[in-house]
Amino acid sequence: MAHGQAEALLPMVNEAMRAAERAVSALDLIAVTIGPGSFTGIRVGLAAARGIALAARLPLIGVSSFEAAAATVPKAVLDDRCLLVALESRRADLYVQLFDRESRPLCEPMAVLPDALAAVVDAVVDAATGALAIAGDAAIRAALVLAGRDRTIVVEDLGPPALGVVRAALRQWRTGERSERVKPLYLRPPDATPAEPRAPHQR
Repeated sequence: MAHGQAEALLPMVNEAMRAAERAVSALDLIAVTIGPGSFTGIRVGLAAARGIALAARLPLIGVSSFEAAAATVPKAVLDDRCLLVALESRRADLYVQLFDRESRPLCEPMAVLPDALAAVVDAVVDAATGALAIAGDAAIRAALVLAGRDRTIVVEDLGPPALGVVRAALRQWRTGERSERVKPLYLRPPDATPAEPRAPHQR
């Protein structure tokens, strides 16, 4: 959604709970996406998730959009490949992160211009022997940039993003890897910044 996330989110949660015929008391944890993504959407989602988790006294787990995408890629597809998750930034750059064959991060998330993507990948994955799978909503853009790289495939039809959030959150919950503090993942500063306060004579 471009606008109206705050008004729409909690009614959507209520509708999902009714459709699943589940009460809040039946839940074990709350999982939320921490980004990257829309600044407003991330803030609204985190605030709602924190409120639900606090009211229901449930653990809260934050999952990045990269982790969610990686969790939807079948292991059989990866086989001997590393995974590049490429996400749209709605600008010229791409949001990217690399994972190993077990979907464990190989580097920190970053915003990369297309011209620099090959260098980033080669710094992490051996260009001569490292096969690569690319997933995410910017996978096609990334694949075009890396067209000269051998043994590269694009993974499509990953299913609903929420499925990846659930899988990644359950993995953190079961392994105890989760962070105690759930905070937004921003890869660039916001487009809008607070206005500087005016002196009294300027009003």
